[in-house]
Amino acid sequence: MWLWFHKLSSPPYAYRTAGRVRPWLFWPAVLLMIVGAVGGLVLAPEDYQQKDAFRIIYVHVPTAILSLSIYTVMAVGAAVGIIWRIKLAHAVAAACAPVGAWFTAVCLATGSIYGKPMWGTWWEWDPRLTSELILLFLYLGYMTLRASFDDTQRADRASAILAIVGVVNVPIVKYSVVWWNSLHQGPSISKIAAPSIEGSMLWPLLVMLLAFGLYVGAVVCDRLRAEILRRERNASWLSESVA
Repeated sequence: MWLWFHKLSSPPYAYRTAGRVRPWLFWPAVLLMIVGAVGGLVLAPEDYQQKDAFRIIYVHVPTAILSLSIYTVMAVGAAVGIIWRIKLAHAVAAACAPVGAWFTAVCLATGSIYGKPMWGTWWEWDPRLTSELILLFLYLGYMTLRASFDDTQRADRASAILAIVGVVNVPIVKYSVVWWNSLHQGPSISKIAAPSIEGSMLWPLLVMLLAFGLYVGAVVCDRLRAEILRRERNASWLSESVA
């Protein structure tokens, strides 16, 4: 296991592996997005209260879940980089940050679009909305902090500390609707009891969640390869690969 872990932490091996894995993530993601979109926008019945406005959940819910998941991966990568001094772990964290920021921004945008007809306002300083906005600031802060250092090692250490400290916001976002009074509805899928959503509405949502997850994997592979190229631009293995 440790041999495999050491091999995976090798930039040349990670670069080649990410290149091989990427198509197996991207094309299934595209296919599943088409299936999920048809299921959610065409086949699923309209909600008896929210009518067709509920269909925004097929973008909003996956982006919300993945905004938290990506930050968790980023924080774990930062922690691994700090503890075991694995440079590739910092590269993974750096590759995740822009993707997570975009997903968080889309989550907030779709939530506001949904909130206008449902709550009568584009924005409310609700616990879930506010903590999700803080998550976006953490992503942006991580990227800004990295960009403020010319030295890659110093940028890795400083941004890793921010990522690790900021991970405390992840459970706050997730459980904010349980811990405090919130306009945002409670959990419908991730709960101990059966999901409180009708099956014909649920399956497209699960398909879209899987599709978005695979898409994130594909994009992170691309960004990781770019980050490795930036870090290893003077390495001999890269020159040999190009040759």
